[in-house]
Amino acid sequence: MSKLLAVGTVAFDAIETPFGKTDKILGGSGTFVGLAASYFGVDVGIVSVVGGDFPSEYIKMLNSRGVNTDGVEVVKEGKTFFWSGRYHNDMNSRDTLVTELNVLADFTPVVPEAYKDASIVMLGNLHPLTQLSVLDQMDRKPKLTILDTMNFWMDSALEDLYTVLKRVDVVAINDEEARQLSGEYSLVNAAKKIHEMGPEYVVIKKGEHGALLFNKGKMFFAPALPLAEVFDPTGAGDTFAGGFSGYLAKTEDISFQNLKNAIIYGSNLASFCVEKFGTQRMENLQPEEVQRRLEAFKELTQFDIQLN
Repeated sequence: MSKLLAVGTVAFDAIETPFGKTDKILGGSGTFVGLAASYFGVDVGIVSVVGGDFPSEYIKMLNSRGVNTDGVEVVKEGKTFFWSGRYHNDMNSRDTLVTELNVLADFTPVVPEAYKDASIVMLGNLHPLTQLSVLDQMDRKPKLTILDTMNFWMDSALEDLYTVLKRVDVVAINDEEARQLSGEYSLVNAAKKIHEMGPEYVVIKKGEHGALLFNKGKMFFAPALPLAEVFDPTGAGDTFAGGFSGYLAKTEDISFQNLKNAIIYGSNLASFCVEKFGTQRMENLQPEEVQRRLEAFKELTQFDIQLN
């Protein structure tokens, strides 16, 4: 079984949706990736930074789920990254109310020695130069490197983003980001353009409308499981990434066929994440629940069609 290194934020979020609002709760891309990947029993380590205000109970919870936090730096005199947002009624769009970088502003990631040989590296949504610094610390080229990014870096650090794209195997972004990065409206053409930038695989996330996987002319679509209620979509994309990378670390198979399976496993876990605020649902998720929903995914997506 492969080691998985996840680099991303461990943070505080304050969220408001049509279903309610929270004070500061646990969030961050690294947190959601780690929790999702832990369901596969893989050796997953997080590299991140928090301030002295970060509760030790959160670290203990992550450790209890099998997430190694040796790479989480604690700046005792600093404050933890904080984001606050309000979702609109459609739950697809949101307004950012507060962003406080705090200790993240000066974050220089340090990969623990035990994870410098990780086979799978999940580069969360951080500055491209920060992502590059992680790759430069690895003792050998990972078997698979997955990159997440966003519009902000396309606007402010595009050349650096181009540099890191040349060194990764998979890029996972949403449809709006894919269109901006490629300059193409068609997602098929967008994936083709992004593939030419370096990544062998392009994953385009479409929220409640599922996800697409592209690889050298091959294409796969996985729907999102229709849910009766969505309370908080904040961590869904990162939970998807954690499920996707965690499954690949467990199976040690990076073929196109197995990446299709990883898309389903990532979508499955993301469907749980949105059912409660923050990490609440992921902290207490049971294996039998995951299995039952996988079976629901199978029923949703598999059928026989009569061809004349």
